[in-house]
Amino acid sequence: MSELTGTIIAAHGRHYLADANGEKLQCVTRGKKTNVAVGDVVHLKRTSNDQAVIEKIAERTTLLYRSDQYKSKLLAANISRLFIVVATEPSFADDLVSRALVAAEAAGIEAHIILNKVDVEEPLARARERAGLYASLGYPLHELSARADPEHAVATLMPLLAGQSSIFIGQSGMGKSSLINLLVPDADIAVREISEALDTGKHTTTFTRLYWLQGGGSIIDSPGFQEFGLYHLTEGMLERAFVEFKPYLGGCKYYNCRHLAEPSCAVLGAVAEGRIAKMRHALYGQLLHESSQTLY
Repeated sequence: MSELTGTIIAAHGRHYLADANGEKLQCVTRGKKTNVAVGDVVHLKRTSNDQAVIEKIAERTTLLYRSDQYKSKLLAANISRLFIVVATEPSFADDLVSRALVAAEAAGIEAHIILNKVDVEEPLARARERAGLYASLGYPLHELSARADPEHAVATLMPLLAGQSSIFIGQSGMGKSSLINLLVPDADIAVREISEALDTGKHTTTFTRLYWLQGGGSIIDSPGFQEFGLYHLTEGMLERAFVEFKPYLGGCKYYNCRHLAEPSCAVLGAVAEGRIAKMRHALYGQLLHESSQTLY
């Protein structure tokens, strides 16, 4: 049977859907390996009209994943931009936002924050202040309202998505699906097709999926999650993934300083002077602790 190249556009358990020049193929991996991510370019061997086996994964430019103590979960491959969707209400988790930013830094992916529902006035000032912390670190912050001003939302985001491979992540309730539906008008139909092709039997939102954009580029929509483990990041990767630490790295008294409680630590000095947010430094300490617990 013929050899094909395709892009993985959906994953559910160990079932994958690949797009090979517009043709959708249900795919499985050889053996039990499940190290395939949405966005992966794969070499396929067709086994029937609409089915294929994944023979090989092409080299990735980037890989975004989260991990807990026991295993890692691939989120997406070959992405250039990460958009974290937060909202004025319900309240968003700073822990999740910071973890996603750290994961993006470690993977070499450009991160942006979207503050949605800015038409809801009462919680706006507080949400702006909280999102402003990330803007002050240099992450672009885009304010919009998918429901109240969809035209502005599309006009804001489309130029940022054109020609890029992007992923949208966020907790449930932040309006991520509303944004995807604005940006990809036939997203609902695509989801139904994918559900049928993967034989999940229901209109599910628990799989990650990729949509092609008309002007070039793609968007990956990931299921809403409340946890973002980063057990796979080493100490060295972690300190570099906090962008605000960079000016102080190398300025500590001890070359192997962990920036937790050591004397004459430049990072701790910056925290004490308010140049590094205490919340971010506390998360760094938590992530260091997690990385020491890894069992895989």
